[in-house]
Parts: sequence; C-alpha cells; structure tokens
Amino acid sequence: MQEIGGTKPVSVREIRIESLPFSSIPSQNKLFLDYLADPVSLGRFYPSAVDRPIDIEGRLEEVLANYHTDRERLCNALVGINSSFQASDATLANIELLRERDTVAILTGQQTGLFTGPLYSIYKALSAIKMAECLRQRGVKAVPVFWMATEDHDLEEVSNAFAIGSGGELVEAKLDEAKNPGKPVGSVHFTDSIIEVAGRFIDALPGTEFTAELKSEIDRQWKPGAGFGSAFGTMLTQLLGKYGLIVVDPLDEAIKGLAAPIYASAIEKSESIVAALTARGNELAATGYAAQVLVEDDYFPLFYQTDDGRRAALRRNPDGSLQVKGERIRFSVEELIAVAENDSSRLSPGVMLRPVVQDYLFPTLCYFGGGAEIAYFAQNSEVYRILGRSVTPILHRQSFTLVEAKHARTLAAYGLEFTDLFAGEAAVLPELVDKFIDPNTARLFGEAEENINAELLRLDQALSDIDITLAANLATRRRKIVYHIGALRKKYQLRRAEKDEIIGRRVRAAFTALLPNGHLQERTLNIISYLDRLGTGFVDTVYDSIDLDDKGHRLIYL
Repeated sequence: MQEIGGTKPVSVREIRIESLPFSSIPSQNKLFLDYLADPVSLGRFYPSAVDRPIDIEGRLEEVLANYHTDRERLCNALVGINSSFQASDATLANIELLRERDTVAILTGQQTGLFTGPLYSIYKALSAIKMAECLRQRGVKAVPVFWMATEDHDLEEVSNAFAIGSGGELVEAKLDEAKNPGKPVGSVHFTDSIIEVAGRFIDALPGTEFTAELKSEIDRQWKPGAGFGSAFGTMLTQLLGKYGLIVVDPLDEAIKGLAAPIYASAIEKSESIVAALTARGNELAATGYAAQVLVEDDYFPLFYQTDDGRRAALRRNPDGSLQVKGERIRFSVEELIAVAENDSSRLSPGVMLRPVVQDYLFPTLCYFGGGAEIAYFAQNSEVYRILGRSVTPILHRQSFTLVEAKHARTLAAYGLEFTDLFAGEAAVLPELVDKFIDPNTARLFGEAEENINAELLRLDQALSDIDITLAANLATRRRKIVYHIGALRKKYQLRRAEKDEIIGRRVRAAFTALLPNGHLQERTLNIISYLDRLGTGFVDTVYDSIDLDDKGHRLIYL
C-alpha cells in the first residue's frame, strides 16, 4: 500500500511475487468476489465499506467519539493476558499506547488451532500489524489486536495440523481430546498425549539447522497441563511479539466483565436482532447471494456456559422464555440480563454478535477477515444497527501461496502455471505423460481412436441402408467403445506416471506443497513446515511481502 507504507523494503524486491485475482480460484463465494471488486457498491450490506485500506483513516474521529469502554480496565486486563504469554516489550508498549484516548485498534482473530492452525491465522495477524504500522507512519496512533476465539467449542476443528514431511508427503498431527465435548476450546487442557503427537509431527519434518530449536519451543509451549488458549497465545506471541501484537483472550474474567453491558443490550433487543437478521438473509437471497448463517425463529445471539463447563446454545421458546439447549434451564429476558450484569462469565457471543462485542471493547478502526467473514459481515451489520453502533469495515486479509524454488522449477520444467493445478492431479498428470514421458504411446492411442471412429462410421453408413434401428444400436455401442478406450488411456497414463520416478515424485510433491488436499496452501499447512525449513526469518519474509492494496491471492517465490 504505497499511499500508507511508503517504499517497499529491499527484501521484497529480491523476492518474486505474482498476484492472482480470486475470481481465477475455484469455489469462491460470489458475495466475497463482488465485495473485493467493488465494496462501496455493496453499501446496503456494508455501510462502512471503503474502496482502499487508506480510506479507513476517515473513520478515526467517529470511532474515538463513540468509544466508551474503560481503557484502564481493558489495558490492565491485557497486561495480565499478554504477560502470561511472555509478552515482548513492543507488545507491552502498545498496550500502554492503547490507554491513550486517541489510540485506535486494528483487529483480527481466529480459532486457537493446534500449533497456531493453518497459515492464514498468521497472515491475518500480519495484515493487522502492517495496517497499524502504516497508520502510525501517517501519525495515527494504532495498535494491532488479535482476538483468540477461545470461547468456540468446536474442538474437532482445531485439534489437528498439517505439514510437509521429509518425503514431500502431507503429514498430520491429530489430538484426541474427545473427553471435552462442548467445552470452550480455551478451557481444554492437554493430556500427556500432546508429547507424542508433537514429537511425531516434528520427527516427520525434513530436519534442518532450525529443527532442534523448533522442537524445543514446541515442547515448551505445547505441553501437558497447558491449555489451547495459553499454548496458542504463547506461540503467536513468540512469533509476532516483536511487532507489538496484542493478544486478547475473551475467556478472561476481566474482559467478560467489560463486555457485560453489550451482552445485556443484546439480550434486551434479541427479538429485534433476530427479525433484522432474518430480513437481511431474505434480502441477500433476493439479490442473488446466500446468507452465511441460517437464522431460525428460535435463534438467540448468545451462548450459556453450564455448571459442567459446556458451552450451550440458547433458544427462544414460543412463550418468550429462553431455554438452554439440552438442559432444563430456563430464563426470562430479565433474568438473563441479570446474569449478564452479575455473572457475565456464563455468557459468550455467537458469530453474529462477536464483532459487535469486539468493537465495544476496542476502539476498532477496521477488522481483517477471510472470505467467509466478509460474508458474515453482510448479515451482522444489522446487529450493529439494532444495537446502535457504527458498523466496522472489514478488509480482506493478505492471502499467500509460498512457492519454494524446487516446486517453481517443477512447474517451469513441465510448462505449468499455478492455476493449472486447480484442475487436479488426476487431470494434470495424464497430460504430462503424453507430452513429456511417452508421446509415442499417446500417438498410438490417438491413432487407434481415429481408426476405430473411421471404421465405425463406415459400419454406421452400411447399417443405416439396411435398418435404421441397427444404426441406433451401433451408436450406443460406439459410445461405449470410445468410453472404454478413453478409460484405458487414463489408466495407462496414471500407471505410467506412477512408474516414472521424476514425474510422479516431483509433480505430486508440488501438488502437496502448493495445493494440499486440493485446497489453497494457507487453508491447510501449518507454519511449522516453514519454520523448519527457513527459521523464524520466514515470518519477516511474509511481513515484508504484504501489500495491503493488493486484493488478490499472492504467490511468493522463495
């Protein structure tokens, strides 16, 4: 973002970077694509949308004027949280800066995945850090804040991590913590099994000069007795603390206490919230978009924590009372408001309310999210409206695929572009067999198909003169013959690719590294793959490669 960031560092000029429009990547949400193309044109869904990241500076006075949370209480809580994660001096300095009444926050957040989860969690944090730094270069006091989604209770979703093994294969670390169903992830603590899981994961890596130190750090942070939230927060702080990233744990009692007023307001206006969300969902559908969250008649924007620690949904009964799902616990609206005011640790926001809670707690200038979150914001802008709060603009986080030199050489050797990989390994490998491994057999198959078609055409003409029904019968059999020849050709191509060590190994390794499990790399691979190969300097490389004005998916050639 040249308008904010100035000239790019020298290190960026030494790295080749390409940008792909998201429209060239399969399975993208239509609303997300339209938002990237022209966010302001979707103002009915995104009232505070901006054309360029620099434009968020125009919201500064509005955000500060409408922020009323006690900064001292907030920052005291943040000091405690971040100190427990071994906060850097830069982070503690940013917390002190946040105490000042003219400081704003750049927010992002993500679930607390194993070993920090997929790479996009890191990219989100770095996007917020870069935005805050760019604003500070323009004289705006801004700090980056990462909201750990420790209140989420989908443990299965955060309990694994993927890396590239020593043989170029995809390896998985998987925790079995099934003894904690329904509990907030942040309240789940590791058993002794974490030692074996982490050990096998690290041992499967190629092994470099960085591996020993990496293993030591993982063993120190991800250990028996540690919680998902504390391990995630500590690792994120160790990786990004030098940039001054502030990490917030919403399960912290002081944070919960500060959120009590917005909880109470959401409870009081819950019927209006549901009606507005339902209407917005219908409006999105009528415009050709799909609502990201299905809001049913009994929907409620908050969850309740039971005595056994389970995070349970609240539902509205026909008589207006509020029921804890799976329990006999009932509240009137007034009784639940009293819970919010006196025992706020019992409550946590659902996905539609969470951004409003974040922006009540922090003077948020903008939020960095992914494609799904951008779609969420088209709905929850209505929650902001009902609660009388200004809607925070959402910016798309930076998005990357890291292309190591060996995989770049593979693509170049076989005339492949990154976008060619979207066709899938089963489609790409046969073409490479025909072109590079065995063009003679490919020619034989082509000649055979041509000859068979020619002879069948002659036969068709002869049969048509005798009986048209015979010709129709031949047409059916002809399709089957052509199909079986094609199937035989594909089987041959795949078998030939398996036997060819170079094509099989190099191309499959490229697919595994660049499009693991058929998904963008950032959605699958964990940062450990690159910390093992490149050390912590990898983080600096990504940070230096950020261009906030680029809305595309960027290929970094390492």
